[in-house]
This record gives sequence, structure tokens and C-alpha cells, in this order.
Amino acid sequence: MDLKNTLAELESKLTEALKQTEKLEKLQDIKAEYLGKKAELSLLMRHMKDLSAEERPVFGQTINAAKARFTELIELRREALEAQQLEARLHAEKIDVTLPGPNFRLGRPHVLNRIIMEIEDLFIGMGYTIKEGPEIESDEYNFEKLNLPKDHPARDMQDSFFITEDRLLRTHTSPVQVRTMLEQGGSQPVKIICPGKVYRRDEDDATHSHQFMQIEGLVVDTDTTMADLKGTLLTVARAMFGEHRNIRLRPSYFPFTEPSVEVDVTCFKCNGNGCGMCKHTGYIEILGAGMVNDFVLSASGYDPSIYQGFAFGMGVERIAMLKYGIDDIRHFYTNDIRFLKQFST
Repeated sequence: MDLKNTLAELESKLTEALKQTEKLEKLQDIKAEYLGKKAELSLLMRHMKDLSAEERPVFGQTINAAKARFTELIELRREALEAQQLEARLHAEKIDVTLPGPNFRLGRPHVLNRIIMEIEDLFIGMGYTIKEGPEIESDEYNFEKLNLPKDHPARDMQDSFFITEDRLLRTHTSPVQVRTMLEQGGSQPVKIICPGKVYRRDEDDATHSHQFMQIEGLVVDTDTTMADLKGTLLTVARAMFGEHRNIRLRPSYFPFTEPSVEVDVTCFKCNGNGCGMCKHTGYIEILGAGMVNDFVLSASGYDPSIYQGFAFGMGVERIAMLKYGIDDIRHFYTNDIRFLKQFST
């Protein structure tokens, strides 16, 4: 066997194959064909057994030198193809730096944040302070100091996410009110709103969510009355739903207020005349409120014979749904850009 001629023929075939190859992916096939275990170059090693001891080293060195040349030829072709590919990509993606840049659309506050900011601005204008608190609360602040002792049936109204026997995800922002009253030591007036996330074990559907947002308010002073509460809520209703709106208060029950009321606003679709949206009553429920229960005042260090107060709580999602005619609370949390763009102005 003429080894040199055989290797020269193989190298010539490889050179021609590489010249015809224009795709990087094809190089792997060529490499397998000329350098793989079943390649003709590898099969030449079988002839080693027929050679003398003196001829074998020379034969092996010649084969190894050929493998090195073949490998180099393939790598050189790979580098050339990669350079061509890069050049083509640079040409296709070239940028005319003299062209004007694109107009980037700036982000906007989420619709729920817009509602919160509107309400915060309104109450700051009325002399309120914004207070926040932890979302993981103690049973004492979330329930007991709000006239909801253990085993109280009203706890079932707020099915809770307990972390330990005494720690839970807060079910309302009322604990912030308790913390604020305790900070004041029972001797200073309080005038705050408390926005934030709250958590309840609700089944998610069009009108319920296991996580939602509340804004609660609290005023405590020596001369606070139910008339002050009604005037405040009327101001809120007109700011959020239109200056010609009216409200009505219906008796209700909340453990932390007495008396307690549900607050309705005149329907903004029919102006109180009755329609399908308001179930032909002329009013739509928007929030709950009442005068602070004496027990809550006492538990927070205030003397009920001197101080009295009112409190209210509203769901931010409900306000947004009513204000903008949104029919499914889940839209707020699915991050659908088509929905969010509606509130970008």
C-alpha cells in the first residue's frame, strides 16, 4: 500500500469538500467523515499489524501527522465561515446613526396605584397622615385589640392565612390604626389613612381575590361625631365618582365600630334612577364605616369618656371597578398590556 498517495488523495477530497461547504452545520458531518472512528483515515491503522516493528512507528507518525493537517484544514474553514457569517449579520443589522431614534413609551402607574394616589392626595388635603404597617401581623393586633377575641364568630368573616398560632397575613389594615393609637399613648388626636395589601382565603373569581388592597381611615379626637364621618365620606364619594353624587348610610355590623354602617353612593350610570348596574335601587355599595368601638379605644390606650372617633375601610379594587366599569378583579393582576394601556393617560 502506498500510504503517501492514499493520504494525499484523502487530503485532496477533504480540501474539495471544505471548499464546497458554505454552512457551519455541515462541518460537523465532514469532520466525522474524515476524522471519525469509521473514517478511512482511522481504518488505515488496521494495517499496523502487517508491518514490521521498525515500520510501525513511521506508519503511526505519518497517520497522526495527517490527522493534524485534516483537523487544521477543518478549523481554518470553520474560522472562515464564522467570519463570513458575522460579516453578513453585521451587514444585515447595520444601523444608520443619522436616523432619529424611536419614541419610547414611558410606563405609567398601575390603575390600582392611580386610585391609591388619588385617594391619598384627597386625604392629605384634608389634613390626614399616611401610615403603613407590616403585612405579617400578630393575632393581638389583627383581631384581639379590634374586639375580635379568639373564637369570636366574626372571625369567620375574615378567613385567614395563619403562619403560626399567633402570626398571620393581615386580613385588613386596621392593625395599623391600633399601632398608631398605641404610639400616641392615648393622649393625642389621630387622623390617618392606611393603604396596603391584605390577605383572605377567598376563592379567586370575578369579584374576589385572596390578595387585594384596602385603604382604611381613622380619626380620634375629643369632639369627633357621626356627622364628621358622613361629611368625610361624601367628600370621598364626590371626588371619586363625580361632584353630584350623594351617599346613604345603612345600619350594619362590624366588631370594631359601634354604630356601624354600610355606605352607598348614588349610581353613576343612572344617576340614582335605578338600572341593572345598581339592581334598580339607585345606589351602589362602596365601603363600610362607623364610630370606633369603646373597647377598641380602651385597648389602644384611649379613654372612651374623653375620646371618640370614626373609622372607615374601602377596597381599592372595588373603587377602581366601579369608577372605570371593570367587570373582573382578575384583570388587575394578570398584567395584560391591552388592559393596562387603557389607563395610561
